Amino acid sequence: MDRYEGLRETVERAVDDDVESADDVVSALAVLRELRDELTDWEPLLIGAARRLGVSWADLAPALGVASRQAAERRYLRLHKPEHELGLTADGRVQAERDRRAGHRAVRAWAQDNSEVVRKLAALVGSLDDVGDEARPYVDVVSRTLGKDDPVLLIGPMVSAAAHLRDSHPELAAQVDGVNSEVEHVRSEAIDRRVRR
Repeated sequence: MDRYEGLRETVERAVDDDVESADDVVSALAVLRELRDELTDWEPLLIGAARRLGVSWADLAPALGVASRQAAERRYLRLHKPEHELGLTADGRVQAERDRRAGHRAVRAWAQDNSEVVRKLAALVGSLDDVGDEARPYVDVVSRTLGKDDPVLLIGPMVSAAAHLRDSHPELAAQVDGVNSEVEHVRSEAIDRRVRR
C-alpha cells in the first residue's frame, strides 16, 4: 500500500507540475512497472481461485472488463503461465491449452469406449500381492482408484505402477504400456486434427 500511495502522490504532483526532481518521476515509473507485473501475476491466481469456487466464465467476464465468457477464458489463458509453458507467448499458451483439452476429450472418449479393458487391467494391477516395497504404494493407488466411475482416472496410476512392475511382472507391465501407447496415440491424433483445422 505504501508503494501505491507514494506512486499516487507522485502522479498527482506530476499532474500539478509540482514534481521536484526527475529522480522522483523515474522512481515512480519503476514502482509502476513493479506493481503492473505483480497485478499481472495476481490476476490469473484470483481467476483460478474463483473458478475453483464455482464462478462461471460468464460471471467473471464483467469483473475482467470483457464482453463474453469466451473472452474471459481467453484472458485467463493468456495470463496464466504454467511452468511447462513458460517459453510460450500468450497466444501460444491459449493454443497449448486448447490442444491439451482436445487431447483430454479424446482420451476420455477412448477410455469410455474401452472401459472394460481398462478396468480389467487395472483390477489385475490393483490386486497384486507379490510386489516389492517400492511398487506397493503405486499398486495401492490403482486399487483405490478402481472404485471411481471414470475409467480415465485409472490410466495414470496404472502407468505409474507399471514402471515399478517391469522386473516382477513384465507381461502385465507390457499390457499397461500397450494401453498407454494407445492413449498417447489418441491424444496425439486429436491434437493433430485440431491443428489441421
